[in-house]
Amino acid sequence: MTMRLVIEHSTVYRYTVPQTYTIQQLRLTPRKEPHQQVLSWQIASPGQRHALVDAFGNESHMLTLAGPHTEVRIVASGSVEVEPPPGGRLADAGPLSPLVFTVPTRFTQPDDAIIEFAWRHLPRNPGSHQLLALADALAGTVSYQPGATAVSTTAADAMRLRQGVCQDQAHLFLACCHALGIPGRYVSGYIYPGDQPHAASHAWVDVWAEEPGFAGWVSIDVTHTRFADASLCRLAIGRDYESAAPIRGVRRGGGAETMEVKVDVTH
Repeated sequence: MTMRLVIEHSTVYRYTVPQTYTIQQLRLTPRKEPHQQVLSWQIASPGQRHALVDAFGNESHMLTLAGPHTEVRIVASGSVEVEPPPGGRLADAGPLSPLVFTVPTRFTQPDDAIIEFAWRHLPRNPGSHQLLALADALAGTVSYQPGATAVSTTAADAMRLRQGVCQDQAHLFLACCHALGIPGRYVSGYIYPGDQPHAASHAWVDVWAEEPGFAGWVSIDVTHTRFADASLCRLAIGRDYESAAPIRGVRRGGGAETMEVKVDVTH
């Protein structure tokens, strides 16, 4: 069933002393894909924004603020219509070779425990349902626990802790894929949570599958152990959180920083 998602994503940075310069890359515009139509979208922020498309095809903006400031408020909002990709299969393979997404990063580097787990739960050339079974095994091993990890937590860390959030479960899935040379990429976006206790910001994975009648990306929500459906709005893809994060940047001016994020997704 097609869903129309209404989204508002507010991020506020506050500083204890005035900053002289801030630069941030914003990946806050939903991707235009065959199963996802952006009906309306706008971003409000101070400073100057320069639109660009990054190396992974994500619509992005470079935000710069020069001159004293003690707060940066960024609000992205709009509506997106999502049609569920059948069996999680994405119609567009994209311009990049899937081999681009076989290279581990510091977040997705498999250690011995992850390699052993991958070999135990994946055949050499898995189909989409075997990949979904890996998500089920990972979610049963590393439980969803908000606050248990930080943005710097790696897949190996999460495996040792046996708990984490959607970002950690996605990184772990990718680490297992990398252990076997299977292309896998990180997806950041939003989820209509319904009656689930999970946040409206979300992360999941696309993994390359070759099976009778199909060769391409299959999108899997590891946290909920299901193929991606119409409740998910895709913002950005990358190798890991760092290359698909909604906002990343640096500042000049010292002092302490606090960040307040609020995401609302309604249907």
